[in-house]
Amino acid sequence: MSGALFRSLFNSLSLYNCSATRSLHTATVYYAARKGTRAKARAKKVKVEITKVGFIPHNQRGKDKLAKTNINKHLDDSHKSISQDNVYPLRYYRWPVYTAEEAIRAHQETHHPSMYNEPEAFVYAKVEINMEGVKKNRYIDNFSRLTLLPHYFPQDEERTILAFCKGPELIKQVAEAGATLAGSTELVKKIQEGTVKLGDYDYVIAHPNIITDLVPIRGLMKRRFPNIKAGTLDTNICDLVKKFAAGIQYRVIKDENQQNFGSVEVPIGRLNMSPSSIAENIDILLKDIQTVRPKRDGLFITRCIILSPPSSEKLKIDPFVHVDRTLSKEVQEDSDDEDNVAAATA
Repeated sequence: MSGALFRSLFNSLSLYNCSATRSLHTATVYYAARKGTRAKARAKKVKVEITKVGFIPHNQRGKDKLAKTNINKHLDDSHKSISQDNVYPLRYYRWPVYTAEEAIRAHQETHHPSMYNEPEAFVYAKVEINMEGVKKNRYIDNFSRLTLLPHYFPQDEERTILAFCKGPELIKQVAEAGATLAGSTELVKKIQEGTVKLGDYDYVIAHPNIITDLVPIRGLMKRRFPNIKAGTLDTNICDLVKKFAAGIQYRVIKDENQQNFGSVEVPIGRLNMSPSSIAENIDILLKDIQTVRPKRDGLFITRCIILSPPSSEKLKIDPFVHVDRTLSKEVQEDSDDEDNVAAATA
């Protein structure tokens, strides 16, 4: 009796809810493992080799983990006393300051045939710079310069220059000035054909009268395309050729650990030159570096040392004989006016 009642009730429910019933999925379901699970399982199986370290005394443990103390590279020995003797340790007394000509003569004596026997050695000027910018905690980026010194000296390197200009007379003058290859629109066609390769030349310069004709090969030149900012585009192209052929190129680089310290080492002559000629080269070099000085108070060029390998002797000269120690009042007033205008517009 109860079974029949249950069957009739089940049949009645199935008639009313047949549309709502769903079939059950009974097949096997495979779920993917979470990302990295298999990699972690494989990593557990790898055996980690532990290297045994011998006995380390207690006073030497953890020395490699100690933070390195950075020493300020802007050396200032003004607080030290001046030695009254000719022989003294530089660690405890001020460095002697020479004039540029005195430093050159001293190097000429040490490179005499009776000593180092290098009478034609190079003379270098190592210039140290304060790289602080106008704003606080801002620093100047690394910069490159090319300057023509008044007294030429052989540098044991060949420079190739590609010059673009119009006019047969101007092309002839540029070639006589020292350009490796000079030409006009026919030179552009040779570059497009591949007979002339830009990679074979160290410098690419041009005259403004041909700059529009160089647009078709701008993609090949890329960053070497002549422009005024890079100093490779000028109306006086003959002097530009001489500058690139005989000029001194240098790059000031910031220190990795001390952002406000930069230095550069530049050849300024040879010891077989007269001391006065090398001194004039030093003067032009320091003035060229001074042109990059930001409009702020304080020193820009902090120190200048004259070197001449293979001698390890470093002779300090006073750079402020050649350049100003501080900014002039006119420049400071101009920078203040610019700051006021910027603040007003903001």
